[in-house]
Amino acid sequence: MVERQSPLEPEFHVGSHGNFEHGVEILLTETSPGSIVQLAAWPGEEKRLMAAIDAVTGLALPDGAGGGLSNGVKSVFGFAPGKFTVVDEAEGLAAAFSKVVTPDIGTVTDLSHGRTAIRLAGPKAEWVLAKFFAIDFALPAFPIGAGRSTAHHDVFAQIQRTGADQFDIYVFRSFARSFWKALCHASEEVGYEVQ
Repeated sequence: MVERQSPLEPEFHVGSHGNFEHGVEILLTETSPGSIVQLAAWPGEEKRLMAAIDAVTGLALPDGAGGGLSNGVKSVFGFAPGKFTVVDEAEGLAAAFSKVVTPDIGTVTDLSHGRTAIRLAGPKAEWVLAKFFAIDFALPAFPIGAGRSTAHHDVFAQIQRTGADQFDIYVFRSFARSFWKALCHASEEVGYEVQ
């Protein structure tokens, strides 16, 4: 496995922060998936691409915008028509997809080197994210497994709900430290812990 230095390192301070005297309501951590891949289908080839995703990951995507799944090791979600983000704890996902996503189906782009994955969890997770994004984060509107593509100022973010009170956020590495600091600041009033 190729070790990549975290862009969060200078600002990653393990422990409890903010107003945690009544408990910690947010957990923040950086996850380190081995693979982050973007797949895009040519017009009319979406079903074939979804079948390829199932073949490689074992995750059968539901139809519908933003649909997704996560099994704790692998995750996938649609973030635009015919476009999907696939994440795996193991490396080599781009190579696996390159064998099944032929040029007549679509494209495979390995983003592992260019994205940072941040996990925000806890009973106030929806509340903190709503400070940044004009998205309905309530469970009925944003079910477990679903994903959204959005931006906060100039920071492009892809967000997947991976648990009832848990979200994985993928941002460009070049913006990761700034976004991390903003998340920490937004979590201060309810107390947060960095793990």
